Amino acid sequence: MFEHAPAFSGFSVRDIKAAKVFYAEVLGLQVSEEHGMLHLHVTGGRPVLVYPKPNHSPATYTVLNFPVKDVDAAVAALAGRGVDMLHYEGMNLDASGVMRGQGPTIAWFTDPSGNVLSVIEDA
Repeated sequence: MFEHAPAFSGFSVRDIKAAKVFYAEVLGLQVSEEHGMLHLHVTGGRPVLVYPKPNHSPATYTVLNFPVKDVDAAVAALAGRGVDMLHYEGMNLDASGVMRGQGPTIAWFTDPSGNVLSVIEDA
């Protein structure tokens, strides 16, 4: 039924203006705005829809993963732009918030609305 539908993903944020600044200026993504919503133009696929939701609650899971060749370099670049990594209890994380040895090397951070994002080793 949907085998030819160009599906896309989306998630909500509290503040579209803050999200636009974060995704465009901090993360360096191409971002467009239409009808009060954002489209994050990511490599290799359809744009990701970011929409405002007045009673937004951050997702309790990772909503967007960024595959990178060097997680440590990505974490350092994010830190240089004022982004803090999340530090989850009970996980094998180093001082920078990078998890190693339990699957792919990965680190998590949040957008201004508290949605969880990651940089993950692109093996």
